[in-house]
Amino acid sequence: MPCSGWLNRTVLGAGLTSFFADFGYEMATAILPGFLLILGLPPDFTGRVLGVIEGVADLLANAVKLLIGWYSDRIGHRKAFVVGGYALTGSAFALCALAVGWPLVFCAKSLAWIGKGLRGPLRNAILADAVDEANRGKAFGFHRAGDTLGAIVGPLAAAGLIALLPHHWFEQPASVYRWVFLITLIPGLGAAITFAALIREQRFTPKPGLRFSASLRLLPRRFWRFLAPVLVFGIGDFSHTLLIFVATVLLTPTHGVQEAATLAGLLYAWKNAAGAIAAFPAGWLGDHFGRRQTLAGGYALGAVVMMGLAALSLAQTVSLGWLVVLFGLAGVYLAVEEALEPALTADLVPDASLRGTGMGVLATVNGIGDFLASIGFGLLFALGAEIGLSTAAIFMASGAVLLIARKR
Repeated sequence: MPCSGWLNRTVLGAGLTSFFADFGYEMATAILPGFLLILGLPPDFTGRVLGVIEGVADLLANAVKLLIGWYSDRIGHRKAFVVGGYALTGSAFALCALAVGWPLVFCAKSLAWIGKGLRGPLRNAILADAVDEANRGKAFGFHRAGDTLGAIVGPLAAAGLIALLPHHWFEQPASVYRWVFLITLIPGLGAAITFAALIREQRFTPKPGLRFSASLRLLPRRFWRFLAPVLVFGIGDFSHTLLIFVATVLLTPTHGVQEAATLAGLLYAWKNAAGAIAAFPAGWLGDHFGRRQTLAGGYALGAVVMMGLAALSLAQTVSLGWLVVLFGLAGVYLAVEEALEPALTADLVPDASLRGTGMGVLATVNGIGDFLASIGFGLLFALGAEIGLSTAAIFMASGAVLLIARKR
């Protein structure tokens, strides 16, 4: 049975854990495009490399997400895997401190996202078990708010460190970035310790004889129907590391690469701040007015954001004000997506002993979409950023329409 009250120890612990986790890896994410450009990679090549790094990392995480969800249902507990996942993600980006090119960055990102694959579905299943059905939107919204608050502080801390650390201490411009990657260890490992100390897992009866294929067959048909619009939208929802890259490229002609990278990191922090503000209201709206309708609205807002960025890229004019607006809206649509997709999954998979598998399937479908989106955008960027962004908008809008149509 869920713990008494929706704002219980597990919900609070999950929010605090996600704050520390995002603090760490969003510090790294915010400076990653600028770090690659400062290493000397040309912008077109950087776009393709980032697409490959993000896409392959998501692909590796997918395999872990699906299998770990099923395995946790089979053995009857999840917490230890989540702690291990947070520890892996929290330590992986420190490898970037040793990078002299993109291959080690690729390895660090892949390891970090394998850690996310281990923890994401199981943490969501633990959180869903901790509250009753009527309050799941609020619980996931609160978790998302903690997650996003860390994603605000992380980029701001990274930008502050790069601006304030005396550059004469370092022989090369890239050295200050290396120190920031090392500092990510502090909040990153703090997340694993916090989850281990605060989370109380609701144990359930294990199913040791449950085969993987049988577990998938037991998932309700309406859940499988829900995944189609999730995948279509996901094919347009490329990694937001690439949003930082787009902003950096747009701002470089007037600000130079170092200042442009810092401004892009601040825009990313603002996006996360907007998401933190929107996360709990998104969950509340889903609880009171329907999760499917609210999620479809978030999908449609994502399409608007991509079309706005495409227009800026096509006009080749740098309007920092419009970038502030569009990055803020990007944070809102992401908050709606991340609060309500797992809440809807919990609704559609009422059997708690199958919920780890269900969350793993959702995460895998999202990951497949992210892989296709990031690889596709990286390739289309060579033809023009506006082409990649417009394509993303079409898929996002199609996902919104399909989500409503499937309800009817």
